[in-house]
Amino acid sequence: MKISYNWLKQFIKIDWKSDETAALLTDLGLEVEMVYNYQSVKGGLEGIVVGQVLTCVQHPDGDRLKVTTVDLGDGIPIQIVCGAPNVAVGQKVPVATIGTTLYDKEGIAFQIKKGKIRGEESHGMICAEDELGLGEGHDGIMILDNAIKAGTPAAIVFKIENDEVFEIGLTPNRADAMSHLGTARDLRAGLSQTGVNVKFITPSVSNFRVDKRILKIDVRVEKPLLAPRYCGVSISGITIKPSPTWLQNRLKAIGINPKNNVVDVTNYVLHELGQPLHAFDASKISGKIIVKTLPSGTKFTTLDDVERSLHEEDLMICDEIGPLCIAGVFGGKSSGVSETTTAIFLESAYFNPVSIRKSAKRHQLNTDASFRFERGIDPTITEYALKRAALLIQEVAGGEITSDIIDVYPKKIADFPVVLNFNNVKKIIGQELSKEIIKNILASLEIKITSVSDAGLGLIIPAYRVDVQREIDVIEEILRVYGYNNIKFSEKLNATVSIAPRTEDYKVQNIIATQLNSQGFNEMMANSLTTASYVQLSEMLKEEHNVIMLNPLSNDLAAMRQSLLFSGLEALSYNINRRNSDLKFFEFGKTYHKFDSGYEERKHLTMLITGNRNQESWTNGQKPTDFFLFKGYVNGILSRLGIQKTQNLPVTSDVFSEGIAIGFGNDILVEYGVVKKSILKHFDIKQEVLFADFNWALILKSLSNKIKFTEIPKYPEVRRDLSLLLDDSVSFDAIYNLARQTEKSLLKDVNLFDVYQGKNLPEGKKSYAVSFTIQDNSKTLTDAQIDKIMSKLQKNFETELGACLR
Repeated sequence: MKISYNWLKQFIKIDWKSDETAALLTDLGLEVEMVYNYQSVKGGLEGIVVGQVLTCVQHPDGDRLKVTTVDLGDGIPIQIVCGAPNVAVGQKVPVATIGTTLYDKEGIAFQIKKGKIRGEESHGMICAEDELGLGEGHDGIMILDNAIKAGTPAAIVFKIENDEVFEIGLTPNRADAMSHLGTARDLRAGLSQTGVNVKFITPSVSNFRVDKRILKIDVRVEKPLLAPRYCGVSISGITIKPSPTWLQNRLKAIGINPKNNVVDVTNYVLHELGQPLHAFDASKISGKIIVKTLPSGTKFTTLDDVERSLHEEDLMICDEIGPLCIAGVFGGKSSGVSETTTAIFLESAYFNPVSIRKSAKRHQLNTDASFRFERGIDPTITEYALKRAALLIQEVAGGEITSDIIDVYPKKIADFPVVLNFNNVKKIIGQELSKEIIKNILASLEIKITSVSDAGLGLIIPAYRVDVQREIDVIEEILRVYGYNNIKFSEKLNATVSIAPRTEDYKVQNIIATQLNSQGFNEMMANSLTTASYVQLSEMLKEEHNVIMLNPLSNDLAAMRQSLLFSGLEALSYNINRRNSDLKFFEFGKTYHKFDSGYEERKHLTMLITGNRNQESWTNGQKPTDFFLFKGYVNGILSRLGIQKTQNLPVTSDVFSEGIAIGFGNDILVEYGVVKKSILKHFDIKQEVLFADFNWALILKSLSNKIKFTEIPKYPEVRRDLSLLLDDSVSFDAIYNLARQTEKSLLKDVNLFDVYQGKNLPEGKKSYAVSFTIQDNSKTLTDAQIDKIMSKLQKNFETELGACLR
């Protein structure tokens, strides 16, 4: 939000420097992010003075040049060579003196210097209006009023506006401050706490009167819940033309381009009082104004020449033929003010904030009016703002008020009663404020005190303070105006020792993040909103489980993610496309699911690596990352957390072409492996990617402060390896399950430790190197027993899976 300091001073007379005022506004909660200077003419015409042409003769060496002498008011005439055809003796003209900086049409600065033009000295420049930024004319120099005294600064003659503008980062709850009036009201409250009492000046509307009653336009509000208050008045005999300089300067200072006098007045009152207005061309209204909704699918063309399809809940301003305007959001093309408009119907209303917000989001329109309506404006100034705008329109566009004000307000919006307890004020603020200070602060905020007791106050909160409806809100207002910086702190520091378990989520998360950082991983944080269609990349993800946004910002952000893999692949793809292809990422995040039983969130830790292990160097050859390097990182996390006695299980996720799961029994702690090429292709990734997905809730559950142990077995375990030649279609899952079925009691672990495909293998074949750990807790195994088990395993692999030994 932009606030003009000159404009602000129309409400309160203050001579503070802008940086002091900015500091006070920030302390009040209206954070001033920056202050910048505004000049109605770039450069402020500094160095430009009024001169009188004393002599004017033909240049001896230039047909189109004249040699002049000009008096600049100091009694020392200077010589200036001028090429304008209309320069003549006796004229008063604007002169850019030596050292003056001017700006061309592109805004590029150039400086006036002493020089020679075809042999004749020139000590300045007589200017045309476009050279000064005062217009577009370049047919000749500007001729000024002869009554102006030579030497008068041009900035005084042309009334250059110099202003300072506050850029305020307004929080969404402060709807009351979205205007110069609201900001001035807060500033007055803050000033009173510094001992500066200023009068609050509001624009007078006492001169408003009806001139003739010749253009009455009736109003019917069919949706009073959506339009609790609707005011309007007719103005006839107006002339549409550019706004006067003062009005244009006010709007330009806050970044608004002037359009015409009527539209500019509505924008002016919007930013002055915070009340949006809309002007309809009265000749384009058929019959009466009707405030209602229309059937879904009704077509309507807005001011930006876009045909929109209306929703059945969109509140519309209509006449007896059709729609004229999306209420509180955007006007219609057919009913707007144009150059031929001579009479208008001026609207000032209070619309339901929720209704306006839904319509604005539905049609992806964000206007100054909708921004204010959807946050809640002041329902009590609707008529006042209408009168203020009508008087300004008469001032800048002429015309007469040709109807009484129509004010449809069936049920008055009530102020909020709140009871304030002094003890609660002290408890929340941490310091006892005197009752007089509290009363003065409340009075400066226009909060009425209806009753006083030793315990507290009975208050009435103005309706425009939609963010102050509870006692705690009032206490916040008191503290805000009193000043957070004015609260005294005790020199004594109190601390409470609390017992926090070592396995708290954030502590464990920090431990693992530190470990991964030390191993070269970068932490990433992806948006939880993602593309809904990503679920089609995995059969395990279901479209009906998507949590869909009601008003998505785009199709790419339409659903909550069911997997962290795809947002991670987006990050990999983004980096790879920018020639950063050696990557290690990890992310702590949640997935979101909608089940028949309700919504569910699950926390995960994911890891992604791709590219080479190390940077290219003449001392070390490039070596790509592989499954076993990644396996080390995964096992390192479990080892760091003290999670032991896990089992290697078949991977269940279908996003892996090869992978392993680690868990306890049927509970899977982590799944990791090589991501399928079909999924990588969707993200335009052509290099191998390894991915790990930890079930973080189960990881935390596996941690325990209790120390558990089992005795080291007295009898040794035995490992045997088989190198199996298999069809491509055979997975490790099949080997694992068949091995477990073959030997249930003595087989402790099955592990895949090498995979090979390529040279020296038949087409359609692959080689798996699998280890088998065998142990009997009651005795030492003999070679005969071991060979028997291995023979049985080998036979079943050959019979069931078509395997053979390499």
